Amino acid sequence: MTPTPANKRREEDIITGQKPDDTNRPMKKYLLKRILFSIFSLLVVVMVVMLLVYSLIERNVIFQTDDLWNKKSGNDRSIYEYTQYQKYGYLTWVNYSNFVQNKYIEIYGPDAYSKEKDYTNDTKIIQKKDDYLDNATVQEFIQTYSDKGYEIKYLAPETFKSGRVKPGGTGYLIAVHEKNPLLRLVDYVANFFTVETINDVKDEALTPEMRGIKVEHDPYSGLFAVTGSGTTHKYLLYFDERFPFVHQNFLHMNLGVSFTTYRGQEITSVIESPAGDLKSVRQQFPAKIGTDEYVDSAIDFHTVRYNSAQLSEMELQNFPDKYTVYAYKRSGLSMIENSFVIGLVAVTIAYAIGLPLGMLMARKKDKLADKIGNLYIVFIMAVPALAYIFMFAAVGTTLLGLPYKFANAQVKILAYVLPTISLALRDIGGLMKWMRRYMIDQMNSDYVKFARAEGLSEQEIYTTHISKNAFIFLVHGVPGMILGCLTGAIITERVYAVPGVGNLLTTALNAHDNGIIIACTVFYTTLSIVSQILGDVLLATYDPRISLSEEGGGGR
Repeated sequence: MTPTPANKRREEDIITGQKPDDTNRPMKKYLLKRILFSIFSLLVVVMVVMLLVYSLIERNVIFQTDDLWNKKSGNDRSIYEYTQYQKYGYLTWVNYSNFVQNKYIEIYGPDAYSKEKDYTNDTKIIQKKDDYLDNATVQEFIQTYSDKGYEIKYLAPETFKSGRVKPGGTGYLIAVHEKNPLLRLVDYVANFFTVETINDVKDEALTPEMRGIKVEHDPYSGLFAVTGSGTTHKYLLYFDERFPFVHQNFLHMNLGVSFTTYRGQEITSVIESPAGDLKSVRQQFPAKIGTDEYVDSAIDFHTVRYNSAQLSEMELQNFPDKYTVYAYKRSGLSMIENSFVIGLVAVTIAYAIGLPLGMLMARKKDKLADKIGNLYIVFIMAVPALAYIFMFAAVGTTLLGLPYKFANAQVKILAYVLPTISLALRDIGGLMKWMRRYMIDQMNSDYVKFARAEGLSEQEIYTTHISKNAFIFLVHGVPGMILGCLTGAIITERVYAVPGVGNLLTTALNAHDNGIIIACTVFYTTLSIVSQILGDVLLATYDPRISLSEEGGGGR
């Protein structure tokens, strides 16, 4: 009886003592090592960028486009600068006046402290530059924050010869602590992910019995939703008509906050939220569900968050609880969606055109088709991307009447044509070049000679054997090209004014928006690392001769 391949493998396993699932262990160990090393690499990259942004670049560049800074003068300008530096993450600082206020609130209470003479005297002493150091509260402030590693700075009052204080010249006593780059990285990583719990809301009105998570019918989608009480958001898992159609608020990724380009907004929200016009739909307020009262409103009730303040009359009428803070529905795509749509279509076009043309060039080596293809490859590789993008934009707008700038398009879908084709042109040239090269390398292999000897047609040899083996060398880059769509194309998006992630970085660099610069670094580096790992796995899956061994590189 001839043993089957499966039985033969079992016999080999018995002889070698290897369990059937042992073959997966090298891949698991390899992936674990790559993931751990990737996390370390990501931390190093973020650390380096933080050093560049916060230490090697003059921090005062953040005020170049700050109109409010220009309107301030003297000590008031310095205090404004410290406030902004703290907001941007350069340092932390404490004002002496806040220290005095907290001290006397503890003694006299929040309603009576401001009427006490001691409080008034301790507050005004800072304006007497010759006597302030003799004050006990001043000494207490200096001692308290010096022990914590803060640097004490006294901004003496600026006065005219008459003794009157100059505009913006009020005196200040402050304690400043510069953030250590390593601690800044630790803080960033520690707060990178947050999870919503039923104890997030600090409100005594919510008793322990009222807090919880449950699954209930969602009147806005017609399906089910997971809702919470005591969580920041009411809807923790829900469905709607927006891609990817299933949304969650359990886990949040905190990329940071933008303070220049998008003042005070979370960067995650900036890249995920649509930026189009308000989109009104006919719907009901939560308290009106089940009645015949409908309104045309753009409110997105899936986004409601807990409101700790006193509710207005309108909120009491329209909401059954204190989840009354909401966002609005908007039309169009978000930044990351714009970049992904353009990139994915461009990659699809590139593979659909580039691979067949590369195969054709290899089959027609040194003939007319090959020469024309090589001419295109040389052109697209030699000419700077900015130059051929402008050339193609001129042709597209003049001859085809396509919109040049994204915002000027009368028909929105047409605005995607020029940036998509501009991206595809570059990738088509690269795929043609490498597919041609690898197929030519395979054409003289022994297996090709054996195939011809067995009588296989040239068409079958090229399409079934040579092209398949040539694609082995390209398959590693497939995940990178797909995931790269999420990062956008910096030059292309800038030229066509595409509201995408690629354009976000250049805007942040011009505006010295540190939060977005760091966020883009994390985003781009993470996708690059993931694409490399997925490329290795795909390569090992596509080519059985390649194994991801413990040696780290894999081998044949």
